[in-house]
Amino acid sequence: MSSATVSQPRTIGPLIAALALGACASMPPPTAQMAVAKAAIDNAMSTGAAQAAPAEMQSARANLDRATAALETKDYKRARQYAERAEVDARLAQANERESKARQNVAEVQESTRALREEIDRQAR
Repeated sequence: MSSATVSQPRTIGPLIAALALGACASMPPPTAQMAVAKAAIDNAMSTGAAQAAPAEMQSARANLDRATAALETKDYKRARQYAERAEVDARLAQANERESKARQNVAEVQESTRALREEIDRQAR
């Protein structure tokens, strides 16, 4: 083996690391995604999702906190990932809240229908 072949692997590692760090440094802060995640959480909270889907809302808030911490350390890739997770969790909580309300409305309509049928049966006698 020549000395050029031996030294080449030693220089490639630091070069790859430098390129990876450069790529991370050039990633812009995910300020838009952070704003979207915050808005999704606020919107879900305003519709009552915290009561209908507390686990999802807790996860959304925790992911937003993680995103904020990653943003502060300039780990923009991780901040974006956590912000995206926070948004998804908040939207899931809101969807669960809408489903819960829909089920409640169906139950009320079924109860009203039952009561009307009983009244019709009584009048038919």
